[in-house]
Amino acid sequence: MPTHLTRLRRPTRSRRRVVAMATTAVIAAGGLTTAGPAGTAWAGSRPDAIGQRVEKLVGTDRHPGALAAVRDRRGRTQHHTAGVGDLRTGAKVPKNGRVRIGSASKMFAAVVVLQLVGEGTVDLDESVETYLPGLVRSPGVDADAITVRQLLQHTSGLPDYTDTMFPRMIDIPPYQHVYLEPRDLLDMANAREGGPAGDWAYSNTNYLLAGLIAQRVTGRPFNELVTTRVIERIGLRYTYAPGVGEEGIRGRHPKGYQLDEATGELLDFTRMDPSWGWAAGQLVSTPADLNAFLRALLGGKLLNPAQLAEMRTTVAVHPQSDLGYGLGLFRTPLSCGGVAWGHGGDIPGYSTVNGATEDGRAATLVVTSLNGSVTDGSVAADRAALVDAALCAK
Repeated sequence: MPTHLTRLRRPTRSRRRVVAMATTAVIAAGGLTTAGPAGTAWAGSRPDAIGQRVEKLVGTDRHPGALAAVRDRRGRTQHHTAGVGDLRTGAKVPKNGRVRIGSASKMFAAVVVLQLVGEGTVDLDESVETYLPGLVRSPGVDADAITVRQLLQHTSGLPDYTDTMFPRMIDIPPYQHVYLEPRDLLDMANAREGGPAGDWAYSNTNYLLAGLIAQRVTGRPFNELVTTRVIERIGLRYTYAPGVGEEGIRGRHPKGYQLDEATGELLDFTRMDPSWGWAAGQLVSTPADLNAFLRALLGGKLLNPAQLAEMRTTVAVHPQSDLGYGLGLFRTPLSCGGVAWGHGGDIPGYSTVNGATEDGRAATLVVTSLNGSVTDGSVAADRAALVDAALCAK
């Protein structure tokens, strides 16, 4: 059973709708889209000012803990921590501790599929029905008209299975220790109404299907594919795909917390079954490993030039937004000029924002609860400003 630790004031915002890994494009992108004036004000900040920003993210009305890794133009990495890593004991947040990264996992899944494209095993413009005949059955969806590219780009029109699981925040705790197979998740999606392909609309179902395609064409488990083709290939020491039934987080890690709206208390959500995230969001990593992944990706160490170019070919996420989405990767303008590439993510207990630039700068920030679990609504903008500032620092 979940452990009740800390009572908070009941949040006053009425929305409380959760799509558990990357609830909005802002968080999925790394939170940079809200940087605006705040990001501009922090451009050129000294490293100690970044540390002060990390400290500002934690507190009674904010997140229990925060940890960040920032790599500057000269290749130097600074680590920052704030708050507490365990509300029961008061233990500190471990530097570069392991965390669940939610939808940041989609970058890894996209790389696996794009590697298969480069090898001629998968065709980006082939129908999903070619690879997974009869599996996509959502009302209003034409599986023959959906391509692999549209899965990776979130332009498929497919409904999101997490909308069935978590229509409200109060629906999250019952799933803490529930194991779900990928086909169970697909059944949830198939029971929901979809729409025609074309417009950008974030759906975890897209990456569920991408993982199933990778398994089908290789004959190997997805976790093995992401481990051998990505994690081991570039030597990420602290990143891994949890095994079946593995609920804990290996090694040093801060505890993650989730608001229980029924009681107004924070639950210790560190131990959970992440199977429902699967290819869309179950990986565990650290801030420094995520920075290393982004640098390796942009540096051409994971994909051939043609596939990396495909990954960075973006569509607008909204007509009035300058945020773009490629194939598992967001393109976000920086307040100091240029762009950042990345993909953050939410999963109960942890929220990740990140970004990296062509010249080797990278920043990843993790907090130990979702934005929906805090009562101070300004915290999301503070996170956005911090990552923008870190990437723009002189």
